[in-house]
Amino acid sequence: MTAHTARTRWLALIVLCLGSLMIVLDTTIVNVALPSIRDDLGFSATSLAWVVNGYMLTFGGFLLLGGRLGDLFGHRKMFLIGLALFTIASLACGIAQSQITLIAARAAQGLGGAVVSAVALSLIMNLFTEPVERAKAMGFFGFVSAGGGSLGVLLGGVITNSFDWHWNFLVNVPIGIAVFILCLFLLPKKHERAPGHVDIVGAVTVTAALMLAVYAIVNGNDLGWTSGTTLGMLGGAVVLLVAFVILESKIKHPLVPLSLFRLRNVVVANSAGVLWAGGMFAWFFLSALYLQLILKFNPLQVGLSFLPANAIMAVFSLGLSAKIVLRYGIRTSLTTGLALITLGLLLLARAPVDGTFVAHVLPSMLLLGFGSGIAFNPMLLAAMNDVPQHESGLASGVVNTAFMMGGALGLAVLASVAASTSANLLAEGTEELAALNGGYHAAFIVGGIFAGLATLLVGTQLRTAKVSGKAHVAAMH
Repeated sequence: MTAHTARTRWLALIVLCLGSLMIVLDTTIVNVALPSIRDDLGFSATSLAWVVNGYMLTFGGFLLLGGRLGDLFGHRKMFLIGLALFTIASLACGIAQSQITLIAARAAQGLGGAVVSAVALSLIMNLFTEPVERAKAMGFFGFVSAGGGSLGVLLGGVITNSFDWHWNFLVNVPIGIAVFILCLFLLPKKHERAPGHVDIVGAVTVTAALMLAVYAIVNGNDLGWTSGTTLGMLGGAVVLLVAFVILESKIKHPLVPLSLFRLRNVVVANSAGVLWAGGMFAWFFLSALYLQLILKFNPLQVGLSFLPANAIMAVFSLGLSAKIVLRYGIRTSLTTGLALITLGLLLLARAPVDGTFVAHVLPSMLLLGFGSGIAFNPMLLAAMNDVPQHESGLASGVVNTAFMMGGALGLAVLASVAASTSANLLAEGTEELAALNGGYHAAFIVGGIFAGLATLLVGTQLRTAKVSGKAHVAAMH
């Protein structure tokens, strides 16, 4: 390989990381702007969750399909299509003047982001075939992905504080255009078509089921939990999920081969991932609201508040987490990390109306940062260690999908709990700010219960196994 092609490969890696960084940023950059979006567009406390869930549902629902489309039609082509969709949707978010427009554009962002994320790793795998170079490339990609969380929160605070919430989305437009142009010159055009077909029906069915479930949960307080509308939507969600399982068991090229779930650790890891994500999105979503609405932080202060935890997670992603796993094993590492997350969420449930960041928020942020940093790598390893090499990419996609779907459903439940508790406290005569904080307390407790159940599940049901080389490499992905 010539020096020129080697240089081109590393330039392509940088551009791919920049494109993926936009996707990562969009999962956190919006949290700081949520109170501003709520006030500007008139969202209610529960409907505001759709600004986050609109993105997460389509991202999680089409992540596996995005990877499959890349295999069939070319990773380069699908990366460019996904990037273009994400950039256009970002523009639509940035100029949105209504709730419906913003949520629809966020859903389109999620679809584009799913395709970009799904094929970016495959492009890197094709660019770097030497094991040592591939490990370096994956390590760099992982660091950018983990560090993007902290950068997103900080950038969101700076932009919202200096301009307004619209620019949190508009900042993607010039970056997306630049990445698109550079990819035209740097990404390889060759592609070997994979056999099989696209399971679009499966992707649409599972995404529709989850959207129905989330919609029912988010609106349950207003419509009534025993109303015909709520029960009908929940029933429809169950029917669609059953239809999805039947469909996947019948077709030749399913989106998710059900045989994967015959492996015990795959089931345990994905179930724990759903519970963990449900609790963690309470942290991202509700902490930002607590800091702004209760402690009266400005957006920049909120962004800086999340920085310690996200910086800790980024440091762990550079290899510290892998070393802990090799020393103490998957189950012990994962159980410890999830236990720290549980404690961090429960501590947030004690934050008072007249609290301070150092005394009542920072300890939780540190626990959540350390817990997530320790747990993420062994969670992927647990989900992939028993999976055959040729299905490792699928297993990685499944656990990432479980995270996104768990986050969406968990956030819907927690936003509903917070709103319901606050409404009850107000009806009892509690002062408005105290009632709002009481709702957050209830939601943090439920989030802590989610994380606690994940800890219990992993600690008692995860089968110990030697960490294989392939799984270790997969975890770096």
